[in-house]
Amino acid sequence: MRITRIIASEVVVPARAGVVNSPTLDRPLHKLPVGGQPAWSLQFDQIPKCVLRLELETGTIGFGELYRDHDWRTIAGIAQCLIGRNLHELSRQELPIAWCREYDGFECAIWDAYAKSIGVRVVDLLGGPVRDRVRVGAWSGHRTLDEIGALVSQFARQGYDCIKFKCDLQDDVVGWCRTIAEAAPKMEVILDPNERWERASETRRRIDGLREVGNVLCLEDPIPRWMLHEYAYLKNYSSVPMALHVSLPYIYYGQRVHNAIEALRLDAVDGFNFNGGLAHFQQLDHIASAANLPCWHGSEVDLGILEAMYVHSSAAAKSCTWPGDIFGRVIREHDLLCQPLCMEPPYVHLPKGIGLGVELDEQAIKHYQTQQREYKS
Repeated sequence: MRITRIIASEVVVPARAGVVNSPTLDRPLHKLPVGGQPAWSLQFDQIPKCVLRLELETGTIGFGELYRDHDWRTIAGIAQCLIGRNLHELSRQELPIAWCREYDGFECAIWDAYAKSIGVRVVDLLGGPVRDRVRVGAWSGHRTLDEIGALVSQFARQGYDCIKFKCDLQDDVVGWCRTIAEAAPKMEVILDPNERWERASETRRRIDGLREVGNVLCLEDPIPRWMLHEYAYLKNYSSVPMALHVSLPYIYYGQRVHNAIEALRLDAVDGFNFNGGLAHFQQLDHIASAANLPCWHGSEVDLGILEAMYVHSSAAAKSCTWPGDIFGRVIREHDLLCQPLCMEPPYVHLPKGIGLGVELDEQAIKHYQTQQREYKS
């Protein structure tokens, strides 16, 4: 069961026209710095992603996908560490590679290959599913008020019952929610300022109006995450639930599993958005489950391999009951899968078949590929 070859394909898959922000709003959504450029300076679909094929000596192939803005030197170092290793001798809970943004993509490929090698699904390696379909929400970036009604009506007709918006201090979120209540009365809303409401006073000013409308499922990361005492204050200020985003791939920001524990210790949140690989997401789910709080699986508007991994993780997670961020195929031109995930809004179904239960579309890879590198024994 030795790993004999790893192929890394870099791709750039654009977003569909008009699905991110209003045409008049130029609001890049990538939160991390890239190549010396500051945060919030690039749109997410401008940044390459990398798809992995990890091949065993038996011919079994495990698929993985890295988060945006991969580092080729890190990929090469990890590949060299793994080539020649016996897959069945690796601890899947703690792989022999350093923690980095590339970790989860390689973990995904290893778990997929391992599950295929013993004839089970990835969800079975996580203890088995507690549900066979996962609730998901619609998504949008920043919008002008005049677009909101038509946008949410379209999603409601498709079957979605929740929509998540990116927002900052410039956005009329109370106006959005009033319009949504009129256009799609059963639609709930997740507002995600990504910490850009700056302080509790700005948040209170908006919460007062949002509470009156009454359709906000939760408010995610309204202010900087280190202000957990203010999160606790805001949690007690109104009935609008507060959610903390614990995104382990945000290496630059030092996010770790213990952030969830600290938020619970301070009674600062009503639920969580968790991002992470298979082993770490399960660890976070266990924390939320023990606290009897809900979570959902976050994303970086990813392609099909990572989204399939998210469905397996979410299906095995007791706490994962809020609508997840699994909407990449809706936003991007392609997910690079031969057969897309089975979406029946407001749910996505657990893939059938062993491993992740999905296959790469090689023609789509070639179409969007910018470069490819191979590592072998």
